[in-house]
Order: sequence, then structure tokens, then C-alpha cells
Amino acid sequence: MFIDVVAPPGSATTTHASKPHIMQFTAAQIAMLVNGQLEGNAAAAVSSFGKIEEASEGQLSFLANPKYEEHLYQTKASIVIINASLELKNSVTSTLIRVPDAYTAFATLLAKYQELKTQQLTGIQQPSYIASTATLGENVFVGAFVYIGENVKIGNNVKLFPGVVLGDKVTIGDNSILHAGVKIYVDCVVGKQVTIHAGTVVGSDGFGYAPQADGTYQKVPQIGNVVIEDMVEIGANTTIDRATMGSTIIRKGVKMDNLIQIAHNVEIGTNTVIAAQTGISGSTKVGKNVMFGGQVGTAGHISIADGSRINGQTGINKSIKEPNKAFNGTPALEFSQSLRLQIMTKNLPELEKRVKDLEKMVEQLLAERVNA
Repeated sequence: MFIDVVAPPGSATTTHASKPHIMQFTAAQIAMLVNGQLEGNAAAAVSSFGKIEEASEGQLSFLANPKYEEHLYQTKASIVIINASLELKNSVTSTLIRVPDAYTAFATLLAKYQELKTQQLTGIQQPSYIASTATLGENVFVGAFVYIGENVKIGNNVKLFPGVVLGDKVTIGDNSILHAGVKIYVDCVVGKQVTIHAGTVVGSDGFGYAPQADGTYQKVPQIGNVVIEDMVEIGANTTIDRATMGSTIIRKGVKMDNLIQIAHNVEIGTNTVIAAQTGISGSTKVGKNVMFGGQVGTAGHISIADGSRINGQTGINKSIKEPNKAFNGTPALEFSQSLRLQIMTKNLPELEKRVKDLEKMVEQLLAERVNA
């Protein structure tokens, strides 16, 4: 499909989008990309991916979990990436590429494939609106119904899919991808190589209201912004509130799932990962390399130490000060302590019965003593 292009005022010159084509890779090329050791036909070619138990000729697959090894001897995949440590029990028909970690290598290839697909998209679809003061870098793609406000700065190779809205003075770094319907409010900053999935809202007002004597609430204006650093990925329908003053900050390398709420003035540390339906309250400071399970909730104005591991549905109501600890439950307890408490809770009915039996025995002994 070709894309009709109109060059907006103040933007770089745009060209027709290139026509998508089927990408094909040989085993030799793939081995070079993942630094793997090739076993079999170096000229074997693939153009798509498939699960090892379902893959067909012309597809690439992988085997990382030994539990599924039996599929390796039956698969029709042309090329399979496997762990270097795997010792074959039977012959295989596929060309093999051995790597230290098959799962990581396969993820690398998927990312490269996706990158090549998106690189084909350039130009500006109509209808769309681009303010005359906005500046666009090279090889930018602007999908239909995109709105780009005043003084927006967009870097090179940025992809804006249909329905994206960029408020005034928003900055988007090189090689970032904003999927359909993403909304970035005024003054917010998105770094390089950031991916934001469909429906996410960045920079909406923080939840700030001042209680009044008559029982009403006066809105506190939220005049800060959101800063998202490089190589962050944010899932679909996530919301990140702008700061009351200053910035809500998502540090480099953070990975966020779908349906997450990040409140105003929160700071998420480098390489932290957050699973779906987590809510982080205002002014919370999350350290580096923290792992959140799904549906975690935090109180506001607390800090969470580097390397903390938070189990799903944990409620954190006070700061975690020691790094590299695991937590579970509501209120949050250190993981081993939480497990002991769960065991004790499970045993409570039996303990209650034993206490009642002991009470009866004591009463009986006292009665016998009185009658003696």
C-alpha cells in the first residue's frame, strides 16, 4: 500500500512510504545476528516465525525449555534456535543455531524483525494536523488523524500511528514508536527508542484537590510535566499523571505492562518492571531494578529500595528501606515472614480446637481437685 504524503510547514521533506515486502533471512544471516553456532544448511531460509510444535517449512522457531524438547525432533520449522548446552537425543531435520540463551536470542530476532517492518513506514497520511511551528525529523511516519500541536519536536525515525495526539511543546526522541490513540499532554518529554502502546495517556492531571470547610474540594492546578527517559516501553491503556510541580519521571529502561496508573510526582527507577493493574500513588520514589507483580498498590509519599521484588496483589503502606528484599501480602511483609503467617493462618481452626480441648481439660482437673 502506498501512502499519500503532504509536507507540512516547518517539517522535513517527506516521501512516499515504501511498499511493504516479505523479508527473508538465511540461517547464516541469523547465526551472524545472534552470534550463534550453525548446524545444518546455512542457506535454509525463513520469512516468518512459529511455535516449535506448530511451525511449518519456511518458519523460524526456538527451544529454550527442555520440557518441550520432544517437539524438536518432530518440528517442520526450517530453522530452530536452541541452547548451546542441549545434547540431542535423536536426529533433527531442521537447521540448528546454538546460542548461550535461546529465549534471549529469539527475542532479539523478533525485535529486529519488528524494527525492519516499522522502518518501512514513512510519510504523512491524510487527514492529519501538524502545526506550522512543529518540527519533524527524517523518516518520520504520521498516521491518519494524528494531531501535532505547536512547537512540538519530533526526532528521526519516529512512528506515530493513527489517532496519536501530541500537545503543545511535546518532545519525542529518535526511533520512538507511539501506537494508535496515544495521548501526550502539553510540555511532556519522551526519550529515544521509547515504545508506547495503544490508548496510553501521558501527562493528564494529577489527582490533587484541597478540602474546603464546606465539604467541597478545590482543584490544585497540575503545572508540571512527565519525563520518560530512553528505552522505556509502556503497555496499552496505561496512565501517567503530570506532576503538580516539577516532573513525574520514568527512568531509562523501565518496562510497564498494560493498565497501570502512575500518579503525580512519582519517580520510577532505572530498569524497573511493573506488571498489569499496578497503581503507584503520588510522590512515591521507586528504586532501580524493582520488580512489581500484578495488582500491586502503594501508598503515597513512600520510597521503595533498589532491587525490591513485590509479589502480585501486595499492598505497600510504608517505605521499604532495605534493598533486594521480596515482599508479599497486605500490608506488605517480607516474603518469608508472609509465608509463615499464611501457614499460621491456615492452622488457626485446628489451634482453636486444641485450645478449647485444653480449656475443657483444665476445667475438669479443677473440678476433680475441688471434689478431692
